[in-house]
Amino acid sequence: MTAIVYSKDFLIHNNPFHPENAQRLISIQDFLQETYFFTDLSIINPSSLREIDLEKIHSPSMIHQVKNGDGWIDPDTYVIPQSYDVACLAAGGVVKACQYVAEGKVDNAFALVRPPGHHATSSQSMGFCLFNNVALAADRLAKKGFHVLVFDHDLHHGNGTCSIFYDRSDILYESFHLFPYYPGTGSVDECGHGQGEGFTVNAPLPYGTGNQGVRRILDEIMLPIAQQFHPDIIIFSSGFDSHHADPLGGLSLTVDFFGEMIRCFRKIQDKIVCSLEGGYDDDSMKKAVATQIGELNNTPLQIRDDTQETGNITPVINQLKEVMQRYWSL
Repeated sequence: MTAIVYSKDFLIHNNPFHPENAQRLISIQDFLQETYFFTDLSIINPSSLREIDLEKIHSPSMIHQVKNGDGWIDPDTYVIPQSYDVACLAAGGVVKACQYVAEGKVDNAFALVRPPGHHATSSQSMGFCLFNNVALAADRLAKKGFHVLVFDHDLHHGNGTCSIFYDRSDILYESFHLFPYYPGTGSVDECGHGQGEGFTVNAPLPYGTGNQGVRRILDEIMLPIAQQFHPDIIIFSSGFDSHHADPLGGLSLTVDFFGEMIRCFRKIQDKIVCSLEGGYDDDSMKKAVATQIGELNNTPLQIRDDTQETGNITPVINQLKEVMQRYWSL
């Protein structure tokens, strides 16, 4: 059984003039309810994380800033008085989805949560993100003995998640992202530190890279490493601003490719939880979310979507192989 995490309370954190606004989630929900598989889905009602739970990953000063904020944390990231409660609920929703999947209560899940999280570091909310939903969930699983793979397909590098787990070997972080671009991190040689060396895999992609290029990155680098890591569960940081139509974009993925990525990783581990990150073209985002949920539910959607791709990723693949062959068989 496939589950989705959703609450209308996720709509409360809102600035209608900001790209990351409540309409994103409304569009997704409206579209999903029209799909033929929607009635098959189980609904997980999220539960809020407590402040003591947030402190497993985030600093007290960062939590205090969100809790007492009203305005702008940085030029990109807003808070309103209700944002703290919504962010605690979003993080708790991803944690609960992972718990349900890990315990076999559901087969897999998609957490339709906001605000997103993958830019939030241990000490700073940034990049539209308040708390790091995926990192909080992955850390809890890892402390229970699970090997966790975090796969991030957002247009922007998940600097927060990457830095939080940079020195750990129980969590493998894999990301492809447009580079150079915000937040400026995610180069090939950022591959971990200490015990975590080799457990961070960053694929910085040139402008215009699309399905074909990312498929090569997956087939030649990320899937072989994931296979050798033997994850007990996979968490997707599901960002859809890597779609070719996204107004903040620069990569050229098509709607159907987001479903294809689910298929690829299910061959390695069927226990998958997706957590919503970026995506600012509502039409492509809602369809891409539906393709991922359709794949998880074994009811794939066929949505025609074509684009041209540019960008030579051979240099990136060669650099990745040179670095990652120190740690993995490629």
